[in-house]
Amino acid sequence: MTIRNAMQLSGIITLMLAISACGTGTEGTSQLASASTHPDLSGTYDVSTLTPLTRPQEFGDNLELTPEQANAIVEENRQRVADRTQNRGPVTTAPPAGGAPPIGIGDEFRESGGAGNVGGYNNFWVDPGSDVFMVDGKFRTSIITDPKDGQMPEMTEETMKWLTERRKLRRPNDGTAWWLDVAGNGPYDGPEMLGISERCILGFTGSTPTFPSLYNNYKRIVQTEDYVMILIEMVHDARIVRMNSEHPPADVTKWLGDSIGWWEGDTLVIDTTNFHPLSRPGRLGSVNAHVVERFSKNEDGNLTYQFTVEDPTVWTEPWTGEYIWRASDQKVYEYACHEGNYAMPGILKGARLLEAERREALISSDAD
Repeated sequence: MTIRNAMQLSGIITLMLAISACGTGTEGTSQLASASTHPDLSGTYDVSTLTPLTRPQEFGDNLELTPEQANAIVEENRQRVADRTQNRGPVTTAPPAGGAPPIGIGDEFRESGGAGNVGGYNNFWVDPGSDVFMVDGKFRTSIITDPKDGQMPEMTEETMKWLTERRKLRRPNDGTAWWLDVAGNGPYDGPEMLGISERCILGFTGSTPTFPSLYNNYKRIVQTEDYVMILIEMVHDARIVRMNSEHPPADVTKWLGDSIGWWEGDTLVIDTTNFHPLSRPGRLGSVNAHVVERFSKNEDGNLTYQFTVEDPTVWTEPWTGEYIWRASDQKVYEYACHEGNYAMPGILKGARLLEAERREALISSDAD
């Protein structure tokens, strides 16, 4: 271990001890950055919002909503929540074959649709927010601000081909070993073939940049002079940002990327590269991704969060977004995410059984 690495390790240990001393709330975090001349961003933030990442087509190139449009979105969500939480009496019939239909289909079985259409979280577990966010006093139509249409940029031809091949291994479960007809590795050949979110390695709301989600929308920042920690509630991703540092060589990759930070006036700038090859799902880029984030503290204690993603191997142009992190006095509770750990043996065993059934059927067919 080099002296530099030892010093970095010592700093990280100091930071984690400080986090532990502060507990899970925001009390005590301000003292960590009290000696700094820069704003103290330490605290817990709620990023839930009804504003989508990409802009609905109906708004075109309009970045801003009128108050009437914003109120309509809020009211539509309020009515949807009220409908989903309405007590319609007991369910008296079994769900249809293949699982539950989505909400609003069928009168008797009223579970929400889930993966494989076999049921999922009901409204109790869902908390996407109840309003749309404002920047500089204006409601926004989308988080993405550039390209001007609020959509993701066009992907490169190479990436489109890669996605097409990837989709061949992501078909609905129809109860057969359909993947035996696909050349190459199958989607259930081993645990490494399952997605990293499915294995609870990384969250599915993105860490760099990070986005609002259907639930688990809290973020927590702990700031010192030498490090900034950003904890993301969804799947407990914790980013350690080294202040005034340098990135390691390109072959040193990390699940959350390598983040270094500095101050530009009162704005914290975080530069992230060196992403692990498996850590960037299609829409977030590749190992060549370069992400720049900016955190600015507002007078009301909220943060304005801006980010720009650049990856010429995936997109034909960079894309930029912006939204508000609202200061909160709530605590971030542990998201253990053990579904993948407990379900994985069943997933793999089920695949082996389906494969055996398929092979037996083929043998019987050949015998006939």
